[in-house]
Amino acid sequence: MFLELAADATAAAAATTGLSEQAKFTMQHLQYLFQALTYAGAFAAIGFAAIGSAYGCGTACSAAVGAWKKCYSQNKPAPFQLLVFAGAPLSQVIYGMIIMFVIMGKPDVTQAAWVVYLLVGIIGGVAMGISAAWQGIAGAAACDAFAENGKGFTNQLMVLGIVETVAIFVMAFAIVLLGKI
Repeated sequence: MFLELAADATAAAAATTGLSEQAKFTMQHLQYLFQALTYAGAFAAIGFAAIGSAYGCGTACSAAVGAWKKCYSQNKPAPFQLLVFAGAPLSQVIYGMIIMFVIMGKPDVTQAAWVVYLLVGIIGGVAMGISAAWQGIAGAAACDAFAENGKGFTNQLMVLGIVETVAIFVMAFAIVLLGKI
């Protein structure tokens, strides 16, 4: 709000008296600030998605290691498929990266657009991160179940896909919204 008022005041002063050196300095620094906040939004998209992916992978990987240990102690073969469940939450980082590139690809950041870029980056990144965290929890359950009886891989993978769909929707809707600006 303050930045918009300052920009409006600067523009009004420039329109009536010509641009003074101080006004040029202020406008240039406001543009740098808008650009910096846009980049902060871009990084928030991948940063928050990566936090959730790290948590989700950590959860699912821990379960995979525990399931393999159980298999070895029972002299059963350790199923390699558990790596699919353990790595599933990584894809949200890619979705966050795509949103980051879309935001960074905007050539002109206006005094109003940076707010949208910042909020889309933060909210989108958090939503994708939560999706990844829950996908890791579901992946942990899938690791335990599949290692126990070696059945249901496709069904368990579909459940992980349902959780992932949330992140895909967030990415798709963010791209559509950013395309309107």
